Amino acid sequence: MKILVANLGSTSFKYQLLDMDGEQQLARGGIERIGSPQSRCRLTLGGRTMEKTLCVPDHGEAVRQCLAQLTDPATGCLRDASEVSAIGFKAVLGGRVDGVQRVTPEVLAAMEEAADIAPAHNPPYIKAMRELQERFPAIPLVAAFETDFHRTIPDRNRYYAVPSEWAEQGLVRRWGYHGASHRYIATRTAELLGRRDLRIISCHLGGSSSVCAIRDGKSVANSFGMSAQTGLPHNNRVGDFDPFALPVVMKLTGQSLDEVLGMLASKSGLLGLSGTSGDVRDLYAAADRGDVRARLALDVFASSVRHYLGAYLVELGGADAIVFTGGIGENQPRFRAAVLEHLEELGIVLDAGANGQARGEARLHAPASRVQIWVVPTNEELIVARLAKQLLER
Repeated sequence: MKILVANLGSTSFKYQLLDMDGEQQLARGGIERIGSPQSRCRLTLGGRTMEKTLCVPDHGEAVRQCLAQLTDPATGCLRDASEVSAIGFKAVLGGRVDGVQRVTPEVLAAMEEAADIAPAHNPPYIKAMRELQERFPAIPLVAAFETDFHRTIPDRNRYYAVPSEWAEQGLVRRWGYHGASHRYIATRTAELLGRRDLRIISCHLGGSSSVCAIRDGKSVANSFGMSAQTGLPHNNRVGDFDPFALPVVMKLTGQSLDEVLGMLASKSGLLGLSGTSGDVRDLYAAADRGDVRARLALDVFASSVRHYLGAYLVELGGADAIVFTGGIGENQPRFRAAVLEHLEELGIVLDAGANGQARGEARLHAPASRVQIWVVPTNEELIVARLAKQLLER
């Protein structure tokens, strides 16, 4: 069974083609600047990368170009597009529809209802799914919602202290995201440690970041709240923020509510704090040159991760493993060290040498550490493909 996993942005399409019989990646690629006369198409197959530029007006055409590349007799790995058993989507929020679903009009309607909660994610997915249903009606579309892994979070960690009708009628509750990544970390860490009865704190740190408390392979808490703007500071999104600051900011700036929310969603986070960049690599370079705002952004980010780390140590009654993943979690030893600084009394002891030399999957804990510390590169596409395969087999 071959599954094409799609990761969509408003003007981008990234994919992996996986053969689920052996869980092998057959190809990966993507198309950028969809809607532009100069869309860039990329395909990596058998260690060889091919690129070309052409006009790709919409996501439906992006998938058609993808399948054309994959079925090209000279360069492809498929005889025909019918070999694709399904297209799986790392969808974000279905609201009243959750879990892993065949994409139907009912599922699309539920995603539309929740679009105000996930305005940067749901609209492009809905549009692309409709385009694909029209162009490829014979290929099943499967939505694996990011919130699925967090359905096991208990109500005490899910509900806000607001009128109950807000939660039931308006979907105002803590949904939790990055579910595919945290599910992969739960699965892979159990394999590495040889047991499933684990208390894991999964730190997915990247352009968008979250911390997840996992017990026995199940999510019990996640730093995201109702929307993907919440929790930890992100590269350009605010993270946790006091809503009573909104009228203050509106009076200060003369901006409307929509304008202020736009600033919180695109000009805040590490970018807003530093004033220059939301990229941690840039921030470390600037901080090393004496830029105090870049240093502040890094310190606020690390402090926020530590806040949730401490909360989840209490939630879980300790931890068997702390796992770092995502672009920052996997590639920034200085930031990992900042997060774990001075935690020896809690049995968390980082091996500085191992941390500095880590490449790919690696253990970082010192011999004296009671808690294991790991870097584990995530594989969200594999999780989506597994969930799509399970749904098709049912």
